[in-house]
Amino acid sequence: MELAYYSDYAVRLVNTEEPARGKDSLTSIEAVRDLFGANQSAARRATDADVTRFRSVRARLRSVFEAADKGDETLAVDLLNSLLLEFPVSPQISGHDHRDDDGRPLWHMHLADHPSNATAGYAAIAAMGLAFHLTEYGVDRLGLCEATPCRNAYLDTSTNRSRRYCSDRCATRANVAAYRARKRLEADRSDRTGLAADHAQRTSASGER
Repeated sequence: MELAYYSDYAVRLVNTEEPARGKDSLTSIEAVRDLFGANQSAARRATDADVTRFRSVRARLRSVFEAADKGDETLAVDLLNSLLLEFPVSPQISGHDHRDDDGRPLWHMHLADHPSNATAGYAAIAAMGLAFHLTEYGVDRLGLCEATPCRNAYLDTSTNRSRRYCSDRCATRANVAAYRARKRLEADRSDRTGLAADHAQRTSASGER
């Protein structure tokens, strides 16, 4: 499993909340366990107490994305470093679950956590994955969706650093909104131009009399 994969842990957790919409899906132990995906052994460690702990880590991870989105690289790094110090991991070489066509192990880097609870394990993996993405691709690759009121977190993997939205759905919605805004502006300008022409015509007619 490549280290880049782990950065998705951070995105998944941050996006369980939509502050602008007042939505929060992280309300039960089942929601916590769903975040682990295929890592069912880690998910089984979760208890009801992890709901509150996960929310706390979520707020701190969102702060990293917010700092990056504002262009404050130093703050983003400082916030992420504090998570890395609090939730450490042990990088290990693994290959027991992956084999090539000849049956030989496909060696890869794996993050082994040693948590006291499910939150600590998840936070360690999410923070390390996000740190890898940040140092490998740049702070500006951490973004928050520009589609109002979404503001979901995303990782920009585009070749030209052009991503601005968390999904195609948000991009489409934003483009439609921008198109409609342009049309309204054009209509307003047309109305003003028409009114000005009418006024000029009436003024001219009045002067001729």
